[in-house]
Amino acid sequence: MENKTTNILFCGTGGQGVLTASEIAALAAMYDGHHTKKSEVHGMAQRGGSVESHVRFGGKIASPLIEAGQADFLVPFYKDEHDRLISYLSKDGKDLIADLEAAHSACENKKFVNTYMLGRLSKYLNLSKESWLKALEVGFKGRFVEENRKVFLEAAERD
Repeated sequence: MENKTTNILFCGTGGQGVLTASEIAALAAMYDGHHTKKSEVHGMAQRGGSVESHVRFGGKIASPLIEAGQADFLVPFYKDEHDRLISYLSKDGKDLIADLEAAHSACENKKFVNTYMLGRLSKYLNLSKESWLKALEVGFKGRFVEENRKVFLEAAERD
């Protein structure tokens, strides 16, 4: 197992599934045996306010927060939040903003955009498919599990 720390910053607004997506990514990393930490920051409004969640996994993780310029992945669910937090992305980091546009085109039902983004993120992480699927089942607590699994797998397999 690698000792390299992987830093993922999820961002969007309340009600977009930012916290659920980050929970699923953290669970997938844990199921694959990584030490994992997660932190979340909520805006003023429950729906519509800024929401960001930091997920870090790898060797021994001391702090759950990612420092500016240290995120390996920026996973946005809303362009304005992406623009606000782009400074967190490292110079070699992967920005998934183009995948957000694809997600909105691919998902007829917008409640699956977060799952689509997880599928795209999974392409870049060395985490097993089994861990992702188990995390989806646990993270969605039995709600729309089959639909989420389908969206995730389609996004993960797309070039």
